[in-house]
Amino acid sequence: MKQIENVTIVGMGALGILYGDFFVKKMGRDRVTFVADEERTARFAKEGVYCNGEKCSFTMVEGGKQAAADLLIFAVKGNALRESARLAEKSVAEDTVILSLLNGISSEEILAEIFGPEHLIYTVAQGMDATKIGNKLKFSNLGELRIGVPDADPRKLENLRRVEAFFDRMSLPYTEEEDIKKRMWSKWMLNVGCNQVIMVNEGTYRTIQEEGSGREMAKAAMREVIAVARAEGVHLGEEDLEGYMTLADTLDPDGMPSMRQDGLAKRYSEVDLFSGTVLAKAAKHGIDVPVNRELNRRIKEIEAAYEKN
Repeated sequence: MKQIENVTIVGMGALGILYGDFFVKKMGRDRVTFVADEERTARFAKEGVYCNGEKCSFTMVEGGKQAAADLLIFAVKGNALRESARLAEKSVAEDTVILSLLNGISSEEILAEIFGPEHLIYTVAQGMDATKIGNKLKFSNLGELRIGVPDADPRKLENLRRVEAFFDRMSLPYTEEEDIKKRMWSKWMLNVGCNQVIMVNEGTYRTIQEEGSGREMAKAAMREVIAVARAEGVHLGEEDLEGYMTLADTLDPDGMPSMRQDGLAKRYSEVDLFSGTVLAKAAKHGIDVPVNRELNRRIKEIEAAYEKN
C-alpha cells in the first residue's frame, strides 16, 4: 500500500488555508502545493494569506504546471468545482486519492464523473469555526473530517486505509463513517438550516445558538431536509438534527459560516447547493418546503442587490 507523501490543494478559501497551514506545519512547505489559475497565483504572490495572524508559507503553482499528487483536496465553492477540476487534471495519477471538502451532497459524484470513482473518498468537514475576511483566516477549532466510501469496492477501501494511515501520522482528527452518505446528508442539513438563516439575518453563529426565531427557523429548514432525505432513501431523523445543533452550539458565537462571509464580501453564495437543491428534490417528491422557499427567495434578493451597488 503506497504511503501518502505529498498533498495538493485546490482552493484558498477558509478550509483550503486551514488545512494548507496544518499540513505545511506537519510536513514542510515542499510537500504541500496549492494549484490555482494565473490571476489567483499573482494575487497570492502580491498579497499572501494569513492564518491566525501568521503569514502562511505556501507553494502556489499555476494549473497545468504541477506534478501529480498522492492526495488531492478540493476546497472551492460549489459553482467553481468543474473549472477547478480542469486546473487539477495534471494532479491526478493512477494512485491519487481525492477528497472534497465542499458543502452539499453532489461534489463527490461530479469529481467521480471527471476523474473516476476509484479515486474518491467521501468526506464531510465539520466542527471548524474558520472565518476568512479578505486574505486573513481566523479559527479556534480545527474540527474533524468524517470519511468513508459508499461501497465495498476493494480499491476504494485500500485508498481509505491510505488516507487513514496518513491522517494518523499527521495527528489530524477524523472518524471513519460506516454510512458516509447519511453523514453527508446530515451535514448538508445543518448547512441548509444554519448557514442560510445566519445569512438572511446578517448574523453570526450566535444567531442560531440562542433561543429565538433564528434557531427555530434553522430547525424548521432542517426538518424539511429530513422529509426530503427520507423520500430519497436516506434515514435522517430528529436525533440527527439535535446532534448537529449541539455541534453548532460549540462553535465560536462571533464566527460565521462561509455563506455569511460571502454576503459580507458581496460574493454570490452557494444558495443553489442548499435551498436550491432542497427545492428541486422536494418538487420531485411532491413535498412542500415553505421555509427553504422563503430562505431561497430572501438570499436571492440579497444577491440581486449586489448588481445595483
